[in-house]
Amino acid sequence: MDDGNGSIRLGLHENLGQFSILVLINVFVGMMVGLERTVVPLIGEKEFGLVSKTAIVSFIVSFGVTKAICNLFAARVSETVGRKKVLVVGWLVGLPVPFIIIFANRWFWFDVANVLLGVNQALCWSMTVIMKVDLVGPKRRGLALGLNEFAGYLAVGFTAWITGYIASVYALRPQPFYLGIGVVFAGLLLSLLLAKETRQYAKLEAQLHHAAAAVSVGENRPSTPNPSMREIFAQASWKNRNLFSCSQAGLVNNLNDGMSWGIYPLFFSSLGLGVAAIGTIKAVYPAAWGALQVFTGPLSDRWGRKWLIAGGMIVQAGAIWLTVTIPKYPAWVIAALLQGVGTAMVYPTLLAAISDGAHPEWRASTMGVYRFWRDLGYAVGALISGIVADLLGMRAAIQLVAALTLLSGLQVALRMRETLVRGPATGPGASRF
Repeated sequence: MDDGNGSIRLGLHENLGQFSILVLINVFVGMMVGLERTVVPLIGEKEFGLVSKTAIVSFIVSFGVTKAICNLFAARVSETVGRKKVLVVGWLVGLPVPFIIIFANRWFWFDVANVLLGVNQALCWSMTVIMKVDLVGPKRRGLALGLNEFAGYLAVGFTAWITGYIASVYALRPQPFYLGIGVVFAGLLLSLLLAKETRQYAKLEAQLHHAAAAVSVGENRPSTPNPSMREIFAQASWKNRNLFSCSQAGLVNNLNDGMSWGIYPLFFSSLGLGVAAIGTIKAVYPAAWGALQVFTGPLSDRWGRKWLIAGGMIVQAGAIWLTVTIPKYPAWVIAALLQGVGTAMVYPTLLAAISDGAHPEWRASTMGVYRFWRDLGYAVGALISGIVADLLGMRAAIQLVAALTLLSGLQVALRMRETLVRGPATGPGASRF
């Protein structure tokens, strides 16, 4: 990170110590959301007697809306107050979550816990992403994001499995959530004591970007003025075809994940599967998703972003259809694996594509807009699948989500341009607006 003379250097090798600490912190961030993947929908059905699928998945709606809104502002705030402060605040907000779930006597409290969890995930996960991108610079961005998402989602998968196992041995509450108490304190202490501010790395990259643009042959444009948040939001949401393609793909990716989170445990349970077996299926998906991102992230640095995103969405759609078409345990495990493969193709690649298309000085804000739309997908997916499940049944809800995922992949294939810039990593063209 620092050569002892106050200077800083970009790169994964140059910043390996701090990068590794951020990877470890993201393990605990992932474990926080993994606590709920298997057990909470079953608590709503079995402990609170909820019949309406829409009511059961309400906790995902509160989580998704809160996380989406906080993503939008967390990134922007981090550009002024710094990344570390936002990271620490995220852990402080997450402290009450496992305690609320353990002691809640009304379903309303699960919604409250998930509002806090949404803030925790938005602030902490966003900062670990942004801080890693700051450290490594543009050359190995896909690898850095692949490692970040690998750590986070492997932790989600492990925690989904272990909570399902604990619940099968003891009960749905409180034993599975004792783990959460240790997780939230570990994440807070690591962030407070060992994480270091990285905003200065983004500033260095911006300086290199300006220098490269100034000497580039044929580059006569002045440096892009700092846009307003309104303009950044418009570019990432609809004006820029590449950023729009990424935002809609991110939304639909988390739409199908929101359905998987809320509906799959109820669907499997309705067909006689026990909580331990449900936990295994729920673990395979994020575990495959997490593990494979170590390969798909750097692969996008070599092959490009577009076709990994389009192909990944189509693979996800096929996996979701398999889940509902062949209602057998082996098929469900295979479908979970395939859904994880598809998501691994998409997830770090979308983040890298967004990073490709934004100037370093406002890249964090652009990521915030993308993550706003992406995580709004949790709420949209939970609402759509819950309402359709109540009206037409869980099979229809799952099939609809598969169709939406397929359409999203086709949109990327037909409309998105490749965002990976070949040649000098800090040269002109890295900023798309």
